[in-house]
Amino acid sequence: MDPSSPSSMSYPAQRTQILTNMHTLQASQPEVMRAFTALHQATTSPGVLDTKTKELIALAIGVAARCDGCLAFHTHDALKAGATTAEIMETLGVAILMGGGPSVMYATHVVDAMQQFQKGGH
Repeated sequence: MDPSSPSSMSYPAQRTQILTNMHTLQASQPEVMRAFTALHQATTSPGVLDTKTKELIALAIGVAARCDGCLAFHTHDALKAGATTAEIMETLGVAILMGGGPSVMYATHVVDAMQQFQKGGH
């Protein structure tokens, strides 16, 4: 990983590690994790808003909330849902509006995550 990168672990690797830890949580807290998974599926499924738009909203909230794990998941999922670089960058502008200077710092994390996932990270 590039030492100038904002995180110490690549975003694809971070996403994989979080998924592993979520499986541990699932074993320990099956009802909670089942409910969380159902909530996630219900809220990201297409409705009036499509999945891509919902993932971009989640990404903006992740930036404003300063959640690197959220950035790993929602950058990946926004790209998978068809979001373009331009759409993600515009989403970062909205996140910066809502979160100020700290969101600028986390927006740079999304740029890094997006580049990593676009290079073939899972």
